[in-house]
Amino acid sequence: MPIDVPIFLSAFVTLFVIMDPPGAIPIFLALTRRLPPRAQRAAARRASLVALVVIASFAVFGQRILDYLHISVAALQGAGGLLLLIVALQLLTGEESEQHADAGVNVALVPLGTPLLAGPGAIVATMLAMQRAQGGAQVASVFLALAAVLLITWLTFRYAGALLRLLRESGIVLLSRIAGLLLSAIAVQMIADSVRAFIEA
Repeated sequence: MPIDVPIFLSAFVTLFVIMDPPGAIPIFLALTRRLPPRAQRAAARRASLVALVVIASFAVFGQRILDYLHISVAALQGAGGLLLLIVALQLLTGEESEQHADAGVNVALVPLGTPLLAGPGAIVATMLAMQRAQGGAQVASVFLALAAVLLITWLTFRYAGALLRLLRESGIVLLSRIAGLLLSAIAVQMIADSVRAFIEA
């Protein structure tokens, strides 16, 4: 089955910008810096796989799930924003290290896999791309773009340990505070967009 290159590029660029793998490195390091290298690699792999399963599931069944539960996209976006805000506050106060010190690779499920990677933005973007796709080639192109972005994300997280060795503990602490500030701004923006959508509905 041939791949629709314009559809692939459009979906790839959109998802890459939304998930922003390089921008997620400080958050990944802040949440996994207490883990041994092997557990860090497992967390990178599991977070990418979780994001792939969640986004792909919503791409296929998302609208049916939301309709059945009577949940709007705005509500999903608001919930994701609140969850990210909690994580951001933990990064800013330094509580994430205590909370996740014994969490093992479970940190890959929440908040790394979802809602950081498989957040409302990525879910909605994939759902819209699937709705616009016509024919098997375009559907395959959307899924291939999703897989490519998450492959890059996995590689980015997989080799983030080199950055950890370069910056050392003090540098990662500083980086985690900056990441917390940026993540809180993203969370507030998500909540604001959700409120705006409810008002305009």
